[in-house]
Amino acid sequence: MSIWTTVPLSFILLTGGVFAQSAPASPDHPAQFAGEREIEDFAKQLVSSGFSLQQDQTYTLSELVNLAEEHNPATRVAWQAARAQMAALGVARSELYPTVAAVALSQTNRSEVLFGNQFDRQTVQSFSGALDLNYTIFDFGGRAGRIAAARSDLLAANFAFNDTHRKIIYEVTEAYDRLLNAIGQVEAARASLKNAQTVQQAAEDRLNSGLATLPDVLEARGAAAQAQYDLQAALGVEKNTRGDLASALGTRPTDAIRVQPIDELPITETLDDSVDQAMERSFEQRPDLMQQVTEVRRANASVKEARASFYPALSVTATPNAQSLYGLQQQLPWAHTGGLTGELELNLRWALFDAGARKNHLAQAQANLRGAEASVSVAGDNIADEIWKAYSNLETALGQRQAAAALLGPANQSYAAALESYNDGVRDLLDVTAAQASLAHARSADMLARGQILSSLAELVFETGDLKQPKARRPKP
Repeated sequence: MSIWTTVPLSFILLTGGVFAQSAPASPDHPAQFAGEREIEDFAKQLVSSGFSLQQDQTYTLSELVNLAEEHNPATRVAWQAARAQMAALGVARSELYPTVAAVALSQTNRSEVLFGNQFDRQTVQSFSGALDLNYTIFDFGGRAGRIAAARSDLLAANFAFNDTHRKIIYEVTEAYDRLLNAIGQVEAARASLKNAQTVQQAAEDRLNSGLATLPDVLEARGAAAQAQYDLQAALGVEKNTRGDLASALGTRPTDAIRVQPIDELPITETLDDSVDQAMERSFEQRPDLMQQVTEVRRANASVKEARASFYPALSVTATPNAQSLYGLQQQLPWAHTGGLTGELELNLRWALFDAGARKNHLAQAQANLRGAEASVSVAGDNIADEIWKAYSNLETALGQRQAAAALLGPANQSYAAALESYNDGVRDLLDVTAAQASLAHARSADMLARGQILSSLAELVFETGDLKQPKARRPKP
């Protein structure tokens, strides 16, 4: 056994234990295995967040969107995907140029040569350097098809990058609007609790004065407990919504996020555009639709490449070789020679028979093209349906807002009148608690209606693709 086979075998034997890995020994408990701690430490580095919010700052929606676009890791994923496709386009374009490889070789050959009736030792030392140049002169559009396909992939990656930003903006906006609604619901629940406690105190006072019965007090206590329960539920929703917003921003849910109260935000009361105008705008600027269109272009390029395979391809290969030889024969002086050698080759390759492979490749490419065109039509229909639903939701939210505003005023007056009449002994406690419950419902409906307008408007501009535009048509806090 030579040394060149012994060394690699020894290396494998020595390192086998280092890279050895095995499956868990049994299925009944978690396994401890080599490399576990290393992977866990590496995971901590990858998921660690170096971004935190200012605890004393009240953020507007536009500020939160800017933070999300800068720190949400989804944007970096899409950006790197686009950069990878740009590199793939460079690889495809490189086919237009020749390839040149340099080879350097040094070799010593010692042998015993039979000369006459004896063997003479002969030593030959060679040095050579060569260039290998290969260039495809023409291929009837094969390279052009691959370049066009790579360019379409890059366009698709760029549109996907823009669509990632559109989705992140909507995710932040939607979570922001839900948080405003949750905060409003908490405020409404606190006001309802205060009203319920006021009614309870009035019942307690009347009981102490002998003007009320114990069932009345128990009824008031139950209403106050229900209001406290509703407040805790609203607080839980608010906490969860803050976590959703933090996730959209790319930070930890433990960071406190201070936002503007919903009362400080302008609430739109009318629709600026018709549903047809919204649809037309979406067809022009939705990045996911444009991404589907690039698939059609890529399919066209694949058809072009498939057709080129029916024709010959001509390439040239040039290999210049500079060589220097030194020879030594026993009892003779050194001999030397050198020169420039090489070869030039033209290669015309034309597949005459391939059992229908090219024909089927072309048919496949054409079917993919027709499928891509149909997918664009399907995407357009889906977008039109999404716009219609979003537009209808916004119209419904505007109508609900008007109804809720009309409900809140009378509910306030009814509660105040019922409480005053109860204190005067004219009304019973059931009337007061009913009025208090109606007021709590009216407050919650008013907050919900305002939040629903913001959410529906955000959904509409998301579906139209306006969110990614510099002058996005969305609520401006």
